[in-house]
Amino acid sequence: MKLIYAIAPRTSMQFICSILLLFITDICFSQKVYSVKYANQADIKVFVVKYENQADLKVYKVKYQNEAGKNDGNWFFVEHQNQADKKIFFVEYENQADLKVYFVSYKNQACWGNKNKSHLMY
Repeated sequence: MKLIYAIAPRTSMQFICSILLLFITDICFSQKVYSVKYANQADIKVFVVKYENQADLKVYKVKYQNEAGKNDGNWFFVEHQNQADKKIFFVEYENQADLKVYFVSYKNQACWGNKNKSHLMY
C-alpha cells in the first residue's frame, strides 16, 4: 500500500509537468497571426511581393493551428485578435512594410529569405 502512495504523486507530478511543457511549447513556438484592419493596431506591417526572390519570408498558410511553425513561415490565421501571437497589417506599398512576404503553395517551401528580419516574428 505504501508503494502505491509513493509512486502516485510522482506520476501525477510528471503528468502535470508534461502538460505544462506542451502548453508552454505551443505558446512559444506557434505562429498564429491575425490580420488587423488598421496599421496602428499591428505589431508588424506586411507587404506581399510578386516574386519569391523579393521576399524576406516565404509564408505557407496552414489549415490547422497545430501545423503552425516555430518562426519558419508556417502561419495559421486565427479568427480572433486575442488568439494571435502577432497582429499584422497588410500595407499597400512596399516602403511602408516592416516585412515583405511571398505566399508559397507548399509547406516545405516556407522559409526565411532574410534572416536578419526573423526577430520580427518572435
